[in-house]
Amino acid sequence: MKEEKIISEELLGGALKEFNIEINDHIFESFDSYAKFLIEYNEKVNLTAITAPDEIAIKHFADSASVLNFSEIKEGANVIDVGCGAGFPSVPIKIVRPDLKLTLLDSLNKRIVFLNELCGLLGIEAQAVHARAEEAGRNAKFREKYDVATARAVANLAELAEYCLPFVKVGGVFLAMKGPQPDEEVKEAQKAVELLGGRVEDVVKYSLPDRSGRSLVIIKKISQTSTKYPRQSAKIAKSPIR
Repeated sequence: MKEEKIISEELLGGALKEFNIEINDHIFESFDSYAKFLIEYNEKVNLTAITAPDEIAIKHFADSASVLNFSEIKEGANVIDVGCGAGFPSVPIKIVRPDLKLTLLDSLNKRIVFLNELCGLLGIEAQAVHARAEEAGRNAKFREKYDVATARAVANLAELAEYCLPFVKVGGVFLAMKGPQPDEEVKEAQKAVELLGGRVEDVVKYSLPDRSGRSLVIIKKISQTSTKYPRQSAKIAKSPIR
């Protein structure tokens, strides 16, 4: 007897197709297993406020994978997801692009435990690291070692840039997933981005199939980040680079 699916293949497949992503049975089954595990785990550990399967399909899975439509990520690229939470956007990206080498970074151990279990369940190879971003960003093991850094977070872009750009090697990119109106935030973060060795290459605005607005800020790493950065989190929050 076939195990019942909780996500509509038509809904998820159609949503991903809008971002030029085609899925097969294996990819769909991975997403369905991810959703089941997330909902089940979320009952004991709070990971997400979004728990309806259709909403998970659009607001988590399609939203996360959408970055592949707007940024070219080379074959076998090293990707770090900073403050990855329940694995967004990196795990959906890895499901669609298994060639990528993935590092999942989060400051809460309960999320790292979830991610290790999730990756084991899905047969995904990834390194899950329990550390604060500003500490890992000063560690030679992680500093400027990645082709791509992603962040899907509510933090202001100037602060996010200080957390994320130190991980990106020169020539790589930082992909910041933001809401529908990023322009003021991007403008305010300009100094921080430049000081940290980056340059805003593009700001792509788009909508999910449920019509909610999104944007992707693509920041190219053009020079090394000064060893002064990142600072301690309290200092970043109190005195963001302006």
